[in-house]
Amino acid sequence: MNIKKYYPLATLALFIILFQVFSTLTAQEFYLTQFTMAAYYSLVVIGLSVLLGYAGQISIGHAAFFAIGGYTTAVLTTINLIQYNDNPLIQFVVNYGLTSFKKDPYGVEIVYLSPWISLILAISIAFIISFLIGIPILKLKGHYLAMATLGFGTIIYRVTLGSHIFGEADGISDVPSFNMIPGLTVSGDTSMRIENYYIAWFIVILIVIIMLNLINSRVGRALRSIHGSEEAASAMGINTSRYKLFIFVLSAVIAAIGGVFLTHFNGGIGPSEAGVMKSVRYVAIVAVGGMANLWGVLIMSLILNFISLRGYLGSFDDAFFGLILIVFIMFFPDGIFKRDNYKMVLKYIKNLKNLVK
Repeated sequence: MNIKKYYPLATLALFIILFQVFSTLTAQEFYLTQFTMAAYYSLVVIGLSVLLGYAGQISIGHAAFFAIGGYTTAVLTTINLIQYNDNPLIQFVVNYGLTSFKKDPYGVEIVYLSPWISLILAISIAFIISFLIGIPILKLKGHYLAMATLGFGTIIYRVTLGSHIFGEADGISDVPSFNMIPGLTVSGDTSMRIENYYIAWFIVILIVIIMLNLINSRVGRALRSIHGSEEAASAMGINTSRYKLFIFVLSAVIAAIGGVFLTHFNGGIGPSEAGVMKSVRYVAIVAVGGMANLWGVLIMSLILNFISLRGYLGSFDDAFFGLILIVFIMFFPDGIFKRDNYKMVLKYIKNLKNLVK
């Protein structure tokens, strides 16, 4: 086993610990909230990085899968099951301890589905939807594939925006905390900032380990060959359709997991999470970090999401991510961490001068 590939992982873990210690000692623990949210958003770009950078399949609709995860758990954990006591299925759920209990501000007891069950159902729904739409759209290539995923993302956005069950423009609030195990709860409570910070980054590190092993496995080699030349990969006996569908579904499921946990952390979700500009943002982060550079993508996701969440960009937030997507596709197609990037900029300027002449 090549231990060296895990050195960056150890560096990341050390940074996470040191940042928390520094924030606590300087009484600036409020920064941990944004880093926790950035961690959950990073799950989307990690999956998207493998999809774009290794399989060569573009998606401008991954915000939809994030929203599917978030809205699924939000709906399932905010419905009071007491009103459906006569339903045999609800009776089964209650009798077998698949529910949680709380009291509203008026002291009325509310019985809702366990967040663990909603997490499983959210993953299942994301899996089924991505599988069903992946079969036809992954037969497309280039900008046709991009437009198909964009269309899917737009559909999910309009459904969440216009459906009463999803709260329409207001979204869903009062989503309960996620009690994972005794002593570990995903919640936006300020007294649990440190706890939630480590929960979020533990999930990210776990997903990164899975993706690193995937990239360095036979599946990863197959994905790289598909990216290089799908026709050549197919001629070598690789089932290109199966591998493309597999990585598309996997990235969608990872995005849905991020949506579930962020919804419980924030205590709600709104239709903006499924918006087109969210998908553009994720693609922009992957472009900046380097499509085939998992560590670069993770670093830039942390930095750019933190800047955005702190509100440093103000009303120019979406414009900023759109701009960096254009700039990096033009000047740094391999990401900011690629060596000799300056040579490409000089070449572009030289070509521009020739056009002017």
